Amino acid sequence: MAYVQPESAISPLVLAIDVGSSSVRALLYDAQCRQVQGTEHQLTYRLETTPDGGSIADPDMLAGLVTRCIDHSLAHAGDRGSDIAAVATTTFWHGMLGLDGDMTPNTPVFMWADTRSGEDARQLGREHASFDAHRLTGCRFHSSYWPAKLRWLARTDAETFARTATWVSFADYLGWLLTGELSTSVSMASGTGLMHATTMAWSSDVAAISGVKLDHLPGIVDRDEPLPPLLPEWRERWPALAGAQWLPALGDGATANVGAHCVGPDRIALTIGTSGAMRAIVDAAPDLPLATGLWCYRLDRYSAVVGGALSNGGNIVSWLADLTGDRDVDALAAEAETVDPDGHGLTILPLLAGERSPTWDDRLGGAITGLRLDTSAGEIFRALLEATAYRFSMIYDGLRDIVAPSHDIYASGGAALRSPLWLQMIADTLDHNLFALDADAEASARGAAICALQAIGAIDDIRLDPGSEMVTYAPSPQRHTIYAQARQRQERLETALRGLADAAESQ
Repeated sequence: MAYVQPESAISPLVLAIDVGSSSVRALLYDAQCRQVQGTEHQLTYRLETTPDGGSIADPDMLAGLVTRCIDHSLAHAGDRGSDIAAVATTTFWHGMLGLDGDMTPNTPVFMWADTRSGEDARQLGREHASFDAHRLTGCRFHSSYWPAKLRWLARTDAETFARTATWVSFADYLGWLLTGELSTSVSMASGTGLMHATTMAWSSDVAAISGVKLDHLPGIVDRDEPLPPLLPEWRERWPALAGAQWLPALGDGATANVGAHCVGPDRIALTIGTSGAMRAIVDAAPDLPLATGLWCYRLDRYSAVVGGALSNGGNIVSWLADLTGDRDVDALAAEAETVDPDGHGLTILPLLAGERSPTWDDRLGGAITGLRLDTSAGEIFRALLEATAYRFSMIYDGLRDIVAPSHDIYASGGAALRSPLWLQMIADTLDHNLFALDADAEASARGAAICALQAIGAIDDIRLDPGSEMVTYAPSPQRHTIYAQARQRQERLETALRGLADAAESQ
């Protein structure tokens, strides 16, 4: 990751805001896409979860974290704040929030990991078996997306549903709070499951079966169409931003690809943070339908983001550390390194936070078979990492039909980049070289800044050279063979558990 001292930063500067599912940060980048040292401020938070699968956040709490991060970042920028020409925002995809008639939130933000609408997604599939939502929107009927969430809320809280005037993402709400204009970007809309993948307008058909009207949804703009200037109260609070262009928010998966140098069909981004994903940005939407495990979102009207997302990534590492009472993940990893590949006798289905790609069945939870009295925490730790690598390999099977035959894979995200063991497992499982980016690089924030610099004309292209300062993880044919057999065991376990879920539903 390239850094620059504030006094050496080249104008124009961009303030990047990154709202993730566990933290919010703000920081500056210069015209050469370098992070301006000392300007980053990050605040963490915890999602509220419920025993029945709920995962929610308070929208005003999140907005407060954003404004505090901006306060601190601008304070650290000092005199260089006057060189900020644009503000770039990237936020989590799929989150849904209801606003009443005076634009006040009347629901929390329902996050992608909220699985309470799983039965509603399955019911949508049964009711509309001949309706190919995957082909039309690039999304499936699944609890991650808005159609199922809307149906669930209408079923469980009809009063709130009826009182809601507008359905938005958190990014849309933040834009309205700061500028007074309500809109959503092509990128954010593409992750709802309500936008037509080709026309990039709201689908009246999907809206109808979801129970909403098109005028309940914000207008769609592209990423180079600035929002209005900040409202007076914010201009007074942040005079350095009074003249800056505030650009529409983009989905964090799309900007993570841009920030990880993965633009074009010859580059795949593999990201592991709280969750995980593999994605490629291609010039136009591929022919749909895609492979079952994949989705198709957008960076903008001209670039599709194709890939798959795991609901389980770094969160399963944290889960085991909490469960064992050992917060020292490095110690668990050191113990895991002493275990041979698949040498623990365990088969794990790592679906602790539900399931998105590659099999989309959020009825299933996590499962471990093969436990013994002498099974160690290090063995479970290694088996969890391996099990997640197998899920990535299933996504990769579909992506290989989309990307160029000769391609590179770049890894980013703190959970993976701080674990050489995990990266080597993934390279072995994919049977492909894996290039690890700087562990301190914030790919999503940097990608948002790159997109903003291109939108204001400061750079010509969002596809940048990844450089040469990367660690390469080369696959081992022997370990690949071992992991391929272990992946087959995981698939048999999943098939068996799905059969049990089917049988339970039929009773």
